Amino acid sequence: MAGVAPSTVSRAFSRPGRVNAETAERIRRVAHELGYRTSPIGRGLPDGRTALLAIVVADLTNPFFFEIIRSAEKTAIDSGYTLLVVDAHESGGAERRALERTLPLVEGVVLATSRLSDSAIRAVAKQRPTVVMNRVVTDVPSVITDNAQGMRRAVEHLAGLGHTRLTYLAGPEASWADGMRWRAFREATQELGLRARRLGPFAPTLAGGLSAAQALTTHSATATVAYNDLVAIGAMRGLTRLGVDIPREVSVVGFDNIFGSDFCTPPLTTVAAPLRHFGTFAVQRLLNQLRNPSPTLSPALSVPALLPAKLVERGSTARRG
Repeated sequence: MAGVAPSTVSRAFSRPGRVNAETAERIRRVAHELGYRTSPIGRGLPDGRTALLAIVVADLTNPFFFEIIRSAEKTAIDSGYTLLVVDAHESGGAERRALERTLPLVEGVVLATSRLSDSAIRAVAKQRPTVVMNRVVTDVPSVITDNAQGMRRAVEHLAGLGHTRLTYLAGPEASWADGMRWRAFREATQELGLRARRLGPFAPTLAGGLSAAQALTTHSATATVAYNDLVAIGAMRGLTRLGVDIPREVSVVGFDNIFGSDFCTPPLTTVAAPLRHFGTFAVQRLLNQLRNPSPTLSPALSVPALLPAKLVERGSTARRG
């Protein structure tokens, strides 16, 4: 419609000084009439610059990711990038396939609670700058919660209420955070002279928590710490349906302090992770790699960013009845 070659159109948008002013104006006018927009991806592919970042989350419906995504997006936008959100549906296979489609389009990626193996994550990091969240992988920058500190506070809280038999409701087998939380739970109970038991694994969902409730009724524990808040809330629902009074008969502690953890009845006592800072720190570490490309990680990036955890006491825990 402009009566010029495609290369002239390209120059009119990318290098307007190299096109006759009258021709450039005609091209812009025709583009406006057609509703044409330049493609950042198409323009960026030759040199790898697309101004796109990706964050891959294990389950988009999990409230754990709400604040993480929002803060990650804001940090990306403030630095001139757009953030793509990819849902892995709690599946390592789905995550792998999604990354195969996404990596060619983006400049860097954040893997939030990835279900991939360490070797698979390192392979991703060789293709694009990568940051892992809630997990430590050698040679890949990471951002994690202080699981040991948070679990210690939860166990000390229950011990202070007179509970001596505690149960840990485990999360997914492929979860790095689950392994760290179980180890911290076991160490804390041993140090305080408490009896500890592990049940699971359970899906990190409300349904997983409902399944855990039935298993809990066969044990004599008077208090439980769940892998995450969704498992804790599901367990409370299941126990209530089975006629168990919470917290009079069983105290329940969650992990993460997700949006909605204070909406349930009773409100959930939980270990609060700084979810908003998670997203910010992860994207900042990604941007550091993009601004300072190097075949080896800098000392600052090679050490995991450890964010503090604290206990938020609500109505789901009480003195042993």
